[in-house]
Amino acid sequence: MVVCIKIAGRASFHCSVEFKTLVTTLWQQGQTRFILDLSDCQLMDSTFLGVMAGLGIKLNAERNGNGQASLELWHASSRVADLIENLGISHLFKTVSAPSAPATADCNRVDPAGLPTGTPADKNEISRTCLEAHRLLMELNPNNVPKFKDVTRFLEEDLKRQGGSNPAPGRGTG
Repeated sequence: MVVCIKIAGRASFHCSVEFKTLVTTLWQQGQTRFILDLSDCQLMDSTFLGVMAGLGIKLNAERNGNGQASLELWHASSRVADLIENLGISHLFKTVSAPSAPATADCNRVDPAGLPTGTPADKNEISRTCLEAHRLLMELNPNNVPKFKDVTRFLEEDLKRQGGSNPAPGRGTG
């Protein structure tokens, strides 16, 4: 079975914590194939892309362990596809531009009772997620370091001011 998630509008740091929690929760419940329908997604910011990269790494590790996990991107606009390519993370996803999305019968309906409540993330959690996402993007592609080194420095300082702990450097997105 397949889990289809439609990403509409602008995918940004505002929804990245909830997105990561949703996919992680479903994965822990045994779901392994995720399709992100991007047909109505105009833009993704670097935090959301970094969170997606972290999930792609997690699912690819599962697949390489003989699992069936995958994260597929359907109908990404040329702008979103360019962002994914320019950040050097396209290898983490299967990109599909089929004429139609998967049939509803192929997708799982999820019981909302088993999912996170949708309570908005607090500022500290958002900052931590942003920092993890940008560190991962820099780790995956050295060309991203000049793009995000100032952002990561700012986020590290912001977390210190908030009294939150910095996540350890590296692939701490899981």
